[in-house]
Amino acid sequence: MEVPDLDSRNALADDCRRCPELHESRQCISWGNGPLSADVVVVGEAPAEGNPDADKWRGGNLTGMAYTSRQSGRKIRQVLADAGFGPSRAYYTNAVKCHPPENRDPTDEELTNCRPYLVEEVGTVAPMAVLTTGKHATRTVLALDDESLDGFLDSVLEPRRSEALGVPVVPLLHPSYQKVWLSRLGYSYEGYVRAIIETVTDRADE
Repeated sequence: MEVPDLDSRNALADDCRRCPELHESRQCISWGNGPLSADVVVVGEAPAEGNPDADKWRGGNLTGMAYTSRQSGRKIRQVLADAGFGPSRAYYTNAVKCHPPENRDPTDEELTNCRPYLVEEVGTVAPMAVLTTGKHATRTVLALDDESLDGFLDSVLEPRRSEALGVPVVPLLHPSYQKVWLSRLGYSYEGYVRAIIETVTDRADE
């Protein structure tokens, strides 16, 4: 799995200071990356703090690109590639574009401040589906339609139509917890990949 090229970064602003605490703590803004004609938009929660000692997969806070950490970034990109959504078919971004200090969760205000960027990205790419990775990313995308999330695990691979985005939203496991939860949900890795293919394809055909 090759780390994405900086030329694939879709920077929507030269700078952003909507969230003072994030502005102070970040190394750089972690923008979405991938082709603007991608079939799917993959949404994570926030960029990784980053590992300055890593060779290439240093994390969004240091690379300026979403999902470029050695752990989560490579894992989710491999899963999607195995499902047929390789680098030419997937666009990766985050609900919040800056790394929160001390690895805390983004606040509701920070998520709200960043949503216009996310809406712009999805509107530009016009994918067949938005794939949210993990509880927090799923909640912030559903909030665009004033929807809530009761139990995240029950929502995995259960698509919902987003009127705000105009596409189905398909929740996926966060790559950091994928190994833990796959068997508990009754999936092998191969079965999970097949389920992603079937779910995204079925929704695209509707």
